[in-house]
Amino acid sequence: MTLTPLDTIDLPLDDRRDGKVRVSYAFGDDRRLFVTTDRLSAFDRIIARVPFKGQVLNQLAGWWFEQTADIVANHVVSLPDPNVLIARTATPLTVEVVVRGHITGVTDTALWTQYAAGARTMYGHDFPDGLQKNTKLPEPIVTPTTKGEMGSHDVPLSCAAVVNEGHVESELWAQVQAVALAVFDRGRERSADAGLILADTKYEFGLDSNGELMLIDEVHTPDSSRYWIADTYDACMAAGNEPQSLDKEVVRRALADAGYTGEGDIPELPAEVWEQTSARYIETYERLTGLTFERGSYPADQRIKDAVATLEIP
Repeated sequence: MTLTPLDTIDLPLDDRRDGKVRVSYAFGDDRRLFVTTDRLSAFDRIIARVPFKGQVLNQLAGWWFEQTADIVANHVVSLPDPNVLIARTATPLTVEVVVRGHITGVTDTALWTQYAAGARTMYGHDFPDGLQKNTKLPEPIVTPTTKGEMGSHDVPLSCAAVVNEGHVESELWAQVQAVALAVFDRGRERSADAGLILADTKYEFGLDSNGELMLIDEVHTPDSSRYWIADTYDACMAAGNEPQSLDKEVVRRALADAGYTGEGDIPELPAEVWEQTSARYIETYERLTGLTFERGSYPADQRIKDAVATLEIP
């Protein structure tokens, strides 16, 4: 049976906001309701819609928020539906916090793309000659970027520029970096337990109504993170092949192989790319959580509307 992926949803709530993957609404004075759709973004554009992707992102992020709550507070209140999150409102920081444990990637902001083009100082960090793609860095590093709006590209920043250009004040930025590295360490530990390598990831932070730091958006999902299968990594590297991945990097590479760099018409990819992508997302969820993925019913929009209708707005 062919499933129609969840592209968007209209709910009878106020203050609708549309992101690349999520639609959100006000839900009382200090809450927002987020619906995670099946949209898949790459090169800062919406590329496709993949069944169950939104559910994986929402539920896996919820699991990771629980796994890291002892390190930093987060915005989660509840998950009343597989695709729905009720969250505390936050004032987002104006930078995305990318932590990288390996030198890899194919986008313009990726370390390997810049390194292969000759750059040796990136995001304020110096790199030696002779590095190979997909190899582990001596220590994880923080590589912030600006937040590109829908259809626009993120811009790399150094950590010094985050403060000097007024994005985040110095003391708060020091806290953000320390927290991001600690959450990444926790992510690598849990991923290793699941037979995975967490190569890099993106975090978003915000401030609650009291000005306290919160982890928001999503954490360690196949959308925001690069996961490799650990027990085949060495063999892939020795053979000069890309690591086996359980994220959307395969989609990025397929697009790059088709000559796509983020501009112009999006190449049409074979149907099996999207089927495999859905399967990879589900496998990532099951490996990490140890749970069996229970597929939500489709059409997802009606299921979500029915669930939201039962909720009492505080």
